[in-house]
Amino acid sequence: MVKKTEFAGDRLAVAIAGMGWWGKTIAEALKDSPKVHVVKAIDPVPAAGEWVKSRGIEFTTDYEAVLADARIAAVILCTPHSLHRQQIEAAAKAKKHILCEKPLALTRRDALAAVEACETNRVVLGIGHEHRFKPVLQDLLRMVKTGELGTIQMSEATFTMPGRPMPADNWRLQSRERPGGPMTALGVHGTDLCIAVNGPADRVWTSLESLGGSVTNTLGAVIHFKSGANAVLTAIQGPPFSIRFAVFGNKGWVEVHDKAHPEAPEGWIVTKGRHDSRPERCEYPAMSMLQANAEAFADAIAGRAPYPVSHKDMVDNIALFEAICKSTEKGGEPVAVEN
Repeated sequence: MVKKTEFAGDRLAVAIAGMGWWGKTIAEALKDSPKVHVVKAIDPVPAAGEWVKSRGIEFTTDYEAVLADARIAAVILCTPHSLHRQQIEAAAKAKKHILCEKPLALTRRDALAAVEACETNRVVLGIGHEHRFKPVLQDLLRMVKTGELGTIQMSEATFTMPGRPMPADNWRLQSRERPGGPMTALGVHGTDLCIAVNGPADRVWTSLESLGGSVTNTLGAVIHFKSGANAVLTAIQGPPFSIRFAVFGNKGWVEVHDKAHPEAPEGWIVTKGRHDSRPERCEYPAMSMLQANAEAFADAIAGRAPYPVSHKDMVDNIALFEAICKSTEKGGEPVAVEN
């Protein structure tokens, strides 16, 4: 049972840690939320406070001070990946709930420690896998669960995005923060969706290259799951934006295309195939996946509904993430996923 938390009126009072591009994107996505209120923002760079204050949000450079602030019920972490475990443990100890951007951690060991800290302190842990919260994916997962697609045999996840101009010292470009090349920025979303469909993975094979750029930017992986199903994961930094996720079963298949980046969603195109008819195409209207995730997090804290991504899925995803990174380090050799 989750410990009762104070809300600002009917809204969960949160602080966002890390006010780079994505921290600002989340703040904008939540500005009209009826369930979540961004009270404060934290960043080690004082200049970040100018943008924060212009939005009517308090600013500080001190994470510990936020954890000591009785008004704050939860923190949203948009910080370097290598800091997640220690920041989650500190927040949990302070009885603050945590919504952590992906990846939850860089190793399965750290993911387990983060989850244990939240369970021990009875705080809710959410994860920044916003793609799970788009209605089209929820419908797809329902079709998988009810057996409408039959036995699942294969999943395909493709995530591509143009490179964003960044100064050379930006933390996202540092090797320790991007093992597996584009895995931290893109691929970890694909593995999360594959785990939502197939359960825990068993082993992986990979290929990682630097093509058309100075950093490792082109990843391909074949994943085998304990269920017996396979998945193909593609994550590329460089091409125009594209997100495609497809699931194939012996009774039917579904393919989902995002029209635009989650920063400014424009809706989704869905194609469904069955044995007895031609493929059917439909569209889903736009909605804010970021807001939906944060509001599901608030609902879990208030006891209105369980948070829809389980701790097991979070850890299984980091176990798969870690195995993919190890395979790239070994020149693509197959690597068993630790479970």
